Amino acid sequence: MTSPDGSRRPPPGRPAWLPWAAATAAIAVAAAMLTGGFVATRYEARLGVMARQVAAERERLRDSEAALREQVAVQRGVSELLRDATTRVVELHGTGPAPEATGRVIWNARAGGHVFVANLPPTLPGQGYQIWTVGEGPPRSAGMLRIDASGRAALRVEAADARRVAGFKVTLEPEGGAPAPTGDTVLVSR
Repeated sequence: MTSPDGSRRPPPGRPAWLPWAAATAAIAVAAAMLTGGFVATRYEARLGVMARQVAAERERLRDSEAALREQVAVQRGVSELLRDATTRVVELHGTGPAPEATGRVIWNARAGGHVFVANLPPTLPGQGYQIWTVGEGPPRSAGMLRIDASGRAALRVEAADARRVAGFKVTLEPEGGAPAPTGDTVLVSR
């Protein structure tokens, strides 16, 4: 409606502030939606990062648990071997390129044993450490040692055929192993 002076008047029964209030409310709703969308996007991104971190931590814990279970199994095996009076502990001494290296073999002629080594230097790419049983006839491979970052390794060694094992040695060989010792001897029993 228009007043006699030409200004616009609200229709009768409708307050003058109502259009302003509606416009202000519409602006507030739009601002709230934009702010909510922005905040939700930021929280979703943060939740995504947190979910990836939790998944990575869960995987790390699974790996740690598996490693601990493996260590417990090795310790049980060693305990069982040590209960047998025929089990012997063979010391390994560093030689050649690894004079600081040390090791032990818990050995039982019927059941096999466990090898534990320490202070082995890292190998060059394409090389690895191979353990051998020494006794009657030529040395026989007992497996490849997987050295960790601190130069340690443990390995289950199966009982040698029917021959008597007099000792052990560790040599530096090609990564997949060799049929006979060809590289430098780094650990040897006395």
